[in-house]
Parts: sequence; structure tokens; C-alpha cells
Amino acid sequence: MALQSFERRLERFVEGAFARVFRSGLQPVEIGRRLTREMDLRRTVAPKGVLAPNAFRVLLSGPDRAKFQAIEAELAKELVEVAKEHADHEGYSFLGPVSVALETDGSLRPGTLLVAGDMVPEQGVATLLLPDGRRVVLESTQVTLGRLPECELTLADAGVSRRHAAVRPGPGGTWVLADLGSTNGTKLNGRRIEGEQVLEDGDELTVGSTTLRFEVRAKSEIQAARAGPDNASSAGAPPAPGRARRSPAGTKGTPGAPPARGHGERAGALEG
Repeated sequence: MALQSFERRLERFVEGAFARVFRSGLQPVEIGRRLTREMDLRRTVAPKGVLAPNAFRVLLSGPDRAKFQAIEAELAKELVEVAKEHADHEGYSFLGPVSVALETDGSLRPGTLLVAGDMVPEQGVATLLLPDGRRVVLESTQVTLGRLPECELTLADAGVSRRHAAVRPGPGGTWVLADLGSTNGTKLNGRRIEGEQVLEDGDELTVGSTTLRFEVRAKSEIQAARAGPDNASSAGAPPAPGRARRSPAGTKGTPGAPPARGHGERAGALEG
């Protein structure tokens, strides 16, 4: 089914001058066949179903790669759709998003190819869950928490210092929490910290009477939230019409905690 749809879609962009190029030799549909075969061969039974590879490398000879160059981007997109349709038909699931990369292998003869598929988990996105239910997506720079408007995350909390604490990138792709010499200190899971502390999914950060939760979420979940009717806005942007900044419910252990205001693009995006 997936390959039949693939062949029909190929007709859109392999025609005219391109049709002469593909009269002989390696055909695009053969790549699709090898890709679905790789999925079938590498499938694995998991507790929640059957998993199949989601990250594919298509290795071609130099002459064949040159022949496909004009349609390579479109071909890669179509091969992604082939994988998704084949997975739907066979009942396979993926650990992460599907990707297809075409590469040159000088050891291959024209007309031959190799397809290698791997199961690559989706990489998580670090976020801070605010007391009012919104979520700050952490990017690549430091996020400062404090009362000052200049802070990336401004907190309307009398117990919070002007520049109270910071969440910043740490070694090996981690995120760390650091107190910035605040008056009342910074707590991680109820304990006051000294120096930098590496954050783990589910950790609770307390500054003043405000508690935020560090959570790692799937990229697809973040993208879906941004694409929804109550989509994300840049941190520091005013709330959408009809949305109040203050929420009567805080995070766990902080009922009625004061609202947080994101300030500046550096804090990432606020999810509703």
C-alpha cells in the first residue's frame, strides 16, 4: 500500500527531463522497497506494541547520488511518508520522528544501495512548569528568576530577591540550578542548595513562596501545544485575550502562588 502511493507520488516530480534520467539504473521506488524491508527486518516487539526503525540512512554510489541530486530533498520527504504509511499498515510504532538521509558510499557500485535503520528515541525538551500552569521552554541560554523586570522569568513574590536564582545549561546537555546570592535562599526538592545543582526530570525548585517544576517533555508534545488554539507566545508577551495572568491554583505545595511573568526571548516560549 505505502509503495503504491509512493509510486503514484513519484510521477509528480520524476517526469519530463527527469524521466529520461530514470529510464535505466537504480529507480527511486527501489529505495522505498528497501526502506520498508529494513523496517520489517528490524522490527522489535515491545511491551506496548511493535517498534520499527525511525532514522534511516540511504547509502548510494557516487553516480547514483548525482543522478538523484535534483530531487533529493523531495525524495527524502516522500520516503519519510513511505515509512509512516508502512508503519500504519503493519501496526508499527516509532520511538521518535522519522528521518531519511541520503549519503554517498564510494564502495558501492552503480545500481546498488544500502539502507540502514535505527531506533532513535525522541530527544526531550527541558521546561519549567509555572505555578499558573504555563510552561517555559528552556533554550540554550541562562534563565534568571527574580523580581526585576530584566529577569528572564519575573516572579511577583515578595520573598524573591531581585535576582534570586538561575537555571542554565550544564555539562553533557544537562541543566543546573544556581542561587545568585538571594536573601532567602533557593531550595531544590525542599532542601536549600549551595553552588550549582544538576536538575532532573520532576525536580521542584522553590524561590520565596513560589515552586516551579523542572520537566523534560517530548518535542512533539511541545510542538502540539504551540500548534493548538491556545498556542505558545514568546516569554514576556502579554497573555492572550481572555486569559488571566493569575491562577487561583499553584503548583504542588504552593496553593495560590503568585504568577510568574516571562521576560525576554531568552527564556524561550510560554505554553498555555
